[in-house]
Amino acid sequence: MAETIKVGVLNDMADGPPAQGDVTGELQREVDAVRASGRLEPDVEFVHAYGLGLPQGHGEAVERAYQELAAQDVVMIVGPAIGDNALIATPLAERHCIATINWAGAERARGEYMFHLQVGSHEDESLVIARHLKAIGANRLGVVYDMSPIGTRHLKYLEDEARIIGQEIVCSEAIFPLCEDASNAVDAVLAEKPEGFVYLGLGLSAPAVADPLAARGWKGPRIMNTAGLRGYQPEFARSIDGWIYIDMHSDGNRTLAELRERLQAPPQQAVWVAKGYDLGRLVAEGLARSTEFTREGVKTGLEQVKWLPAAEGEEGTLLGFGIQDRGALHGRYLVLRQWIDGSTVEVRTT
Repeated sequence: MAETIKVGVLNDMADGPPAQGDVTGELQREVDAVRASGRLEPDVEFVHAYGLGLPQGHGEAVERAYQELAAQDVVMIVGPAIGDNALIATPLAERHCIATINWAGAERARGEYMFHLQVGSHEDESLVIARHLKAIGANRLGVVYDMSPIGTRHLKYLEDEARIIGQEIVCSEAIFPLCEDASNAVDAVLAEKPEGFVYLGLGLSAPAVADPLAARGWKGPRIMNTAGLRGYQPEFARSIDGWIYIDMHSDGNRTLAELRERLQAPPQQAVWVAKGYDLGRLVAEGLARSTEFTREGVKTGLEQVKWLPAAEGEEGTLLGFGIQDRGALHGRYLVLRQWIDGSTVEVRTT
């Protein structure tokens, strides 16, 4: 049996260390836990590759980083974290036959070798948004969205769900994902007198939408996808104050509550603690359940991870994969929250 196995970590949010979004600590903690239990014998070495991907960088950087890891005899790769880049990495995982876990929002970023921990969902979030607005009586929707694979995918599913449940999208305006002033788009939407205002995208352009909307005195419901997770940055939270958004953690999740108590993690770290724990569990359990530490063996090991309590989502959300199941989270894993005076507050729904 191999004395050391290598797991690659692909960071698509930086071009080198120190890196935003580094998940190595969380992965190491959960791997150490299964090794301490006697369920995993070999040492695990994490090797890193960096490629600043879309929208701030380039898709080619993600490709280079993946190829770099593939050349180092890794048995698994963790990343990318952004949906656009996960779509780029998916055919690479299939070509190299490396079990890869992306933690993005792209349901299309799945395959025989590409596994997916849903940190949001381009497909599911829009359904949650539409149904919430319907429940509060907003039937005429105005939308500003990023002109990107993320924004356009969200919009398609919002349009489909709105049509099914009897809503009308009265105006939809596209903006550049790095837009700094979306005043014209906001004005075009408001001119159609919507009953609910929606932003869809990666989030870098969200303040460019939120600021002019606030300046126009809009008092109606306003909601965005998981772009609102950027509100954990105080300046961003001030810009989107009052916005409802989709988060990944619930105050009622007992697994998360116990984890936060053990790690002494403050409330503002809850979502990142939940994500890191679930991602680490998938990696550690996938290795522990592998009968051989080859790329094919680790893929099979990941398929055996089932019915673990997830820290993300509402209480009862489960974590795992299957032979043809590449989406890790099962159940009500998307949670509506709202930014109010710099704090995130869970929005109770029926």
